[in-house]
Amino acid sequence: MRSWNVRTTSTTSPLRYLVGAFFSIAVLVVIYLFSVRTLAGQTMDQLAFDGAEFGRRSVTPFTQQVLDALPLVSVVAGATVAGILTAVRRNLHTLIVAVGSALGAVLTTQILKGWLLTRPDLGVDGYAANSFPSGHTTVAAASALAVFLVSSPRTRWLSALAGAAFAVVAGVSTLANGWHRPSDVIAALLVVAVWGCAGGVALTVWRGDDPTTIEPVPAVGARMQVKILVPFLVVAISAFLVTFFRAFGTTPGPLIAYIGGVAAIIASGFAVALTATRLFSRLP
Repeated sequence: MRSWNVRTTSTTSPLRYLVGAFFSIAVLVVIYLFSVRTLAGQTMDQLAFDGAEFGRRSVTPFTQQVLDALPLVSVVAGATVAGILTAVRRNLHTLIVAVGSALGAVLTTQILKGWLLTRPDLGVDGYAANSFPSGHTTVAAASALAVFLVSSPRTRWLSALAGAAFAVVAGVSTLANGWHRPSDVIAALLVVAVWGCAGGVALTVWRGDDPTTIEPVPAVGARMQVKILVPFLVVAISAFLVTFFRAFGTTPGPLIAYIGGVAAIIASGFAVALTATRLFSRLP
């Protein structure tokens, strides 16, 4: 209860957001170099993609509906919720930063996928064209980012939790429906994370150095995010190790790689949510 009532003074520096952005970029580069530019990475990604046949047989009608409606639903829902929160909080400049960050993430994904990043042919059977990062996942996560940035410090953890769930559903749907590989989805989340940190820098600089009294994040929010993150992280790491060490020997079942890919997407989404909750905990 104290975490809801005790107020603290915010003196947030943009350095924490710059560090977060550089870290997200570094992880994005590592994933690209391994999953797209190496034989082992392509093989593992393709195994998860092939294992998604299970998902296509099980939930294709649902995922197809999600994917078809996703761009419009994401934009409308994000704009509506962000607009309502902005009107209630009377903070137009935060909305401007939020919209700019979301648009920057969507444009960055299209530039990376369409012009800057390539997928070499390393002899792995399957879909050969570059699909890194996922555009659908970026749209969903970017809409969630806009809502997160305009939320109050007290409710940001809830916005992060709901936004992560929304983005994860979109990402898993693209994998289950055979549109994207796991690395594509995780990369999209990282692109949005980079622009979220850029938004944090903008809000910090725009606000200036004047200290502002805020309420700290309820501890229950972080605990809930951790409880969701840890099990999926364990499954993702376990499946990765099994798939990696057997990728060039006895081929592991694609279903193992698929389950690992789904777990990795979920873990990544909630890891981003947890990190965002921590990074923005002291920003009004």
